Amino acid sequence: MKGLLEIKVLGQLVVLRDAREIALPPSKKTRALLAYLAVTNRRQRRDHLCQMFWEIPDDPRASLRWSLSKLRHIIDDDGDFLRTDRDSVLFDTSGLDVDLLGVAHMTAGDVRSLDTERLETAAALFRGRFLEDLELPRCPVFEAWRTFHGDALDRTRLMILQALVERLRSDPERALSHAETLQSLDPANKQIALEVRSLAAAARERAVQPPPAREEHQALAEGPVPCIQLSQEIHYCSSPDGVRIAYAVSGSGPPLLRAAHWMSHLQYEWESPVWRHWIYSLSTGNTLIRYDERGNGLSDWNVGDVSFDAMVTDLESVADASGLDRFPLLGVSQSCAISIAYVVRHPKRVSRLILYGGYARGRRKRGDSHQLDAHEAMTTLIREGWGKDNSAFRQLFTEAFIPGASREQMAWFNDLQRQTTSPLNASLLHTTFGDIDVSAMLGDVDVPTLVLHARNDAVVPFEEGKLLAAGIPGARFVDLNSANHILLGDEPAFADFLREVSSFMAYPE
Repeated sequence: MKGLLEIKVLGQLVVLRDAREIALPPSKKTRALLAYLAVTNRRQRRDHLCQMFWEIPDDPRASLRWSLSKLRHIIDDDGDFLRTDRDSVLFDTSGLDVDLLGVAHMTAGDVRSLDTERLETAAALFRGRFLEDLELPRCPVFEAWRTFHGDALDRTRLMILQALVERLRSDPERALSHAETLQSLDPANKQIALEVRSLAAAARERAVQPPPAREEHQALAEGPVPCIQLSQEIHYCSSPDGVRIAYAVSGSGPPLLRAAHWMSHLQYEWESPVWRHWIYSLSTGNTLIRYDERGNGLSDWNVGDVSFDAMVTDLESVADASGLDRFPLLGVSQSCAISIAYVVRHPKRVSRLILYGGYARGRRKRGDSHQLDAHEAMTTLIREGWGKDNSAFRQLFTEAFIPGASREQMAWFNDLQRQTTSPLNASLLHTTFGDIDVSAMLGDVDVPTLVLHARNDAVVPFEEGKLLAAGIPGARFVDLNSANHILLGDEPAFADFLREVSSFMAYPE
């Protein structure tokens, strides 16, 4: 009778039979093939695997057959797990123990909702970075896949450890080990270093500190507000290069113009569980004007120019077509940089500037090799996986944007890619965003400015939000306690966001 087979990918690749380690082939590509098949856990076309790992050899299919024969020997398999035919390969992990799949199962919802025992079980599964011993620079698609998974799992691990440290502060001896692991992952973080010292001192004294009092919050919006009968009107205008831009108007009162972010669709997001609380809340007491970025949603998709300047021109066109004279402007994510460029061009037209989750420098402009590698990996994955039937890429993308989302919200955001833009437009836009740099403009912003950023945002680093606020004269910075790049309606951070924005817009000029 075969013993239990375990595959561990959260660190170096390890295969165990009955808790005893099995020697793996020296071939890195064969080991990488095993890891890829185990993690994806679905049937793969042979030509896809050949392209991923063996573009250079004269006979990549023979190389694949050789590697599969080595894997059969390792797994001691008679077809129960590794199933092959002429065109495809399936490694069925349903009867195996794969550490990543265990973490994925435990953290499928909001990490913060897990009990402490499950959090500690999940934390113990991490031995290091995802497949840290299988770097294959000459296999760019595999390397992009490995890097993207690695970044997503790093974020999950950080969230688990942060939740444990916060939850176990009253038990400093248990919290300390998690804080020390957290520090090893982010050694430059001074706040974590202070936490480690504090917990170490408390553990030495064996003093149990009572949990800190928590401020009670009440979310201001959980989806649509029932008492508001809200509708939107969709209009079109044209940019100077002839691209049609769709914009929507909802609510009543003083205007608020929201600059476009990508992955938007005016009609599709109207009833979505991810964006509707934004739309309904910002349309309450205001006339909210929002529009689809060129290449997205109801705006023209067949466009030749997706440059930063073209995006600023689109914002100008929507402001003019809406008949706005002087108005507050809201930027979200990369549209913060677009909003800054607009303000510098038209300082007299913007009364208030609100920037959420934004940055002045795209990933290619931050002077950080890891940020650059992550950007290139994402661009490759967008080209390979955007809008395809396989949902694995979409799920990873979703978990980066809204890690605290419910299953319904994640499912909706997974499908958003199909609705909003094409794979070509998505990759071109992502490249443009990486090259954004409005650092030199920040000092020229001469309007009251509010900058807000989620503390554990995995899409745009918190430090970029702070740098954005530091560069704008007189800007006020608000730290929001969230890991979601798109704030969800039932989290306290969204209520904080609304309160800060409302107060800022009501303040007399």
